[in-house]
Amino acid sequence: MATINDNYLKLPGSYLFAEIGRRVAAYQQEHPEADIIRLGIGDVTRPLPKACIEAMQQAVAEMGQAETFRGYGPEQGYDFLTRAILAANYEPYGLKFGTDEIFVSDGSKSDCGNIQEIFGRDCRVAITDPVYPVYLDTNVMAGRTGALQQDGHFAGVTYLPCTAENNFAPELPAEHVDMIYLCCPNNPTGTTLSREELHKWVDYARQEDAVILFDAAYAAYITEEDVPRTIYEIPGAAEVAIEFRSFSKTAGFTGTRCGYTIIPKGVTGRAADGSRVPYNRLWNRRHTTKFNGTAYIVQRGAAAIYTEEGRAQVRETIGYYMENARLIREGLAAAGLTAYGGVNAPYIWLKTPDKLSSWDFFDKLLQQLNIVGTPGAGFGPCGEGYFRLTAFGDRENTLRAVERIKKMG
Repeated sequence: MATINDNYLKLPGSYLFAEIGRRVAAYQQEHPEADIIRLGIGDVTRPLPKACIEAMQQAVAEMGQAETFRGYGPEQGYDFLTRAILAANYEPYGLKFGTDEIFVSDGSKSDCGNIQEIFGRDCRVAITDPVYPVYLDTNVMAGRTGALQQDGHFAGVTYLPCTAENNFAPELPAEHVDMIYLCCPNNPTGTTLSREELHKWVDYARQEDAVILFDAAYAAYITEEDVPRTIYEIPGAAEVAIEFRSFSKTAGFTGTRCGYTIIPKGVTGRAADGSRVPYNRLWNRRHTTKFNGTAYIVQRGAAAIYTEEGRAQVRETIGYYMENARLIREGLAAAGLTAYGGVNAPYIWLKTPDKLSSWDFFDKLLQQLNIVGTPGAGFGPCGEGYFRLTAFGDRENTLRAVERIKKMG
């Protein structure tokens, strides 16, 4: 008899955004006249940059001619894209990586979830709380977390609380951990870690022989000077950190799908025989075995982001979303609500009023104001009493949502 992976049964309920979708659909069915504004899931609304569209159209034309047609490409990504990424995002900071240390994929969500496959099952995982669900859920699926406890935490996970009380900067764990998930700028809180804070984590990882899994999907939104654009700006990080990047929120690729992961060859783990093995080698084996590569047409579009025209168009898009963030943040303040983030990230993290639970506030916004947001509790126990709004809506809906919130009783 075939059996199941019982670890899946440890996962509480449905995936966060699936539950939000279910509740909204049920409300819409009962109230078909409702004018619902969605500021929940972090999906973008601005079109792809013109430079990307033109590059993809040219690539489509190439695929229509036998002389320029391309079949299977390199699973790790074409050189024209990997070289452009390194030249734009790493070399300006004096960082030199080989093209064999970068892996192009269909998005950072996939990589953040799949990366745990190259780590031993007995590794101790540390995650911030609240946290992007993919980090935790994929480790639960792998059997690395133990059982779910009554307080909402898993027994085998080290949680790193991030709340207003500690300025959303997690403390170093009191116990040894092997895998550390950090997200900066943070999803969901929209906050960041300073250079000094990241230095502390790199030093810890080097001391404890741990690996930092650094999600930098929103790095392009950073505006403050003291926030590193990549963890590799911190001395020693190339020995202990793996970095994930995405084109989804930077250039509107949520529906086009493209991201990449940097795994320096100096980041190693210990094998059963005591020898040191580069994680780069393991990920390359995993990547080439389970993935046939991101489409050539998509990679041509991604590479166009790094042209002069593409850079200008991406800056315009990011500026649009960050203006939305400012409007939301200032609107919440005018409504007497306490909010965080929205300065270096397109997310605003607010304290729910009147001691409402996260899901109760979700229902209040949906039913009274017809606004959809994301309950903080869906990101972990420490997210209870908080709520996330996204700046990825269009300007008109953002302004309308802000006016509704200002009038909330």
